[in-house]
Amino acid sequence: MAVKKFPKAPAHPERVCWGCDLYCPAKDMRCGNGSDRTQHPAELFGDDWDQWGLEADAEPVAPAMGDSATPQA
Repeated sequence: MAVKKFPKAPAHPERVCWGCDLYCPAKDMRCGNGSDRTQHPAELFGDDWDQWGLEADAEPVAPAMGDSATPQA
């Protein structure tokens, strides 16, 4: 069985529950995961939701305090 590809920008995300891999119509949810449908990430976070954290020029993380690679005074 192949895994369904998750759509990045569906035409009408409000018509579907995105809570599981069934992608049920919003008015006919089969999984019973709650009383409301699960929103698509684009509805919650905006159209660039799939680009978060992927900045090429992101600052490097500083080493932790007490790291053996840093000199001790």
